[in-house]
Amino acid sequence: MDLIKTVLSYPITEKIIRLVIVCLIFTVIYHLAKKIIARINVQRIAPQTNLLIRKILKYLLVVTFVFYVFDLFDIHLTAVLGAAGIAGVAIGFAAQTSFSNVISGFFLLSDKALKLGDFITVGDVSGTVDSIDFLSVKIHTVDNTMVRIPNETIIKSNLLNISYFPVRRAAIAVSVGYSTDLEHAMQVLRTVANENPLVLKDPEPLVYIDGLGDSGINLVLTVWAESPNFRNMKTSVYVAVQKTFAEEGIEIPFPKCDVNFPETLHVAQKTGDSDTDAV
Repeated sequence: MDLIKTVLSYPITEKIIRLVIVCLIFTVIYHLAKKIIARINVQRIAPQTNLLIRKILKYLLVVTFVFYVFDLFDIHLTAVLGAAGIAGVAIGFAAQTSFSNVISGFFLLSDKALKLGDFITVGDVSGTVDSIDFLSVKIHTVDNTMVRIPNETIIKSNLLNISYFPVRRAAIAVSVGYSTDLEHAMQVLRTVANENPLVLKDPEPLVYIDGLGDSGINLVLTVWAESPNFRNMKTSVYVAVQKTFAEEGIEIPFPKCDVNFPETLHVAQKTGDSDTDAV
């Protein structure tokens, strides 16, 4: 007991105990605040904004705790910064990019061009948004690879957000033979679209002729679907078009090439054959 009292009487021991108590208090405050923020109505605060608020709160508590530790152990921050003046200048230059990404992150949130769960394309990278942080946006690609895109890159690039609108349009291109009854083929395409449960009735499907190709007449069927069903809808329409065209006897032509020989070549071949026979 005497040893414990002696140890507890040391000033450093008192400071360590205070430090542990403050650390526990800060931890409890952080978890309580996080639960309160999580209960806020999602309609009022978007998920990505909710996540950012929690991170800001965490960083504020960490910075406050660090300053408290400095004050507790009588560490003068001014002296520390003065001693690290040269390093501070170097860090300042290195932090320019990070600061730019932080500012770009606030622009991304205010612009509301993307949110958690959206499927986006930036440059040659495509994937689903997992997090929007101070410095970057993290996505996972279709082959489940994590890609970190700096916020500044997104601000300076063309952002393609496939999930931004609730519905999407697909253009189903198909070619038919020149001998095909076009009115019948176009009606078959309309029927395929109308019978597909994933195709929206409003906007209604549209069929039009897109030109005369080398092997056939190009038709286009445009259909709309809800964004989550887009890929399945597009696949099912292609399958139905191929199957229905086969049942209706409508030809889907493939590239063909007719080779015509000039008459002089035929004569030369005949002459060559005669000379060969003579030999």
